[in-house]
Amino acid sequence: MQHIVKYEPTFSMLQVSLAPGETIIAEAGSMVARSSSLTMEVKLNAGKNAGFFGKMKAFFIAIIRKIVGGETFFVNHFSSPQGGWVWLAPSLSGGIKPIQLAGNSMIFSAGAFLASSGDIDLKMRWGGLRALLAKEGAFFVEASGNGQIFVTSYGAIDEIQCNGSYIVDNGHIVGFDSSLDFKIRSGGGGLLGFMASGEGIVCEFQGQGKILIQSRNTSSLVDWLTPMLPP
Repeated sequence: MQHIVKYEPTFSMLQVSLAPGETIIAEAGSMVARSSSLTMEVKLNAGKNAGFFGKMKAFFIAIIRKIVGGETFFVNHFSSPQGGWVWLAPSLSGGIKPIQLAGNSMIFSAGAFLASSGDIDLKMRWGGLRALLAKEGAFFVEASGNGQIFVTSYGAIDEIQCNGSYIVDNGHIVGFDSSLDFKIRSGGGGLLGFMASGEGIVCEFQGQGKILIQSRNTSSLVDWLTPMLPP
């Protein structure tokens, strides 16, 4: 599948050319434009092997996610027997990064998924209390299989390699290899550091694998905008 990311890194847009029979799955609401030859089908992404109860569970989780923010987990399938093109863009300004999966899996934070192609299985994964405290949301998105996934962020995306341990501010995580584990901890500096440094909670990753980070923090944007909003 041919693709190009334009207007990086601030106002990135993904342009995809589909060959006859190819399909790309995109987050609901991300389409900018498409050729008239393409058809669009809306589906609930519950994972490839999900049965009836799995789909019902995914449906209720999708409703919760829609309320609290992040992906709706309703996705659009674009395809055509004749082929065509589609342009996709995220809600916030920032980067778009293509990631190739070859039998491995990665975990992404809420809002990071933009699109995927190939034999990719997407499913929701409960993040637990540590994810809530790390402001990553109650659910992660786990991607596995063989194909390509496109992720987005607020700000540019950088890839770093963890060999042992690596500390990342909780508001800058885009995704990480599923082989990595992480725990939340104080940013350091004692009580004053926790209260006044602005680095109250950080995530310490352990193991070997890659971590995707974003150069800007969405929570900081919200904090900056809030005083300017009318009461």
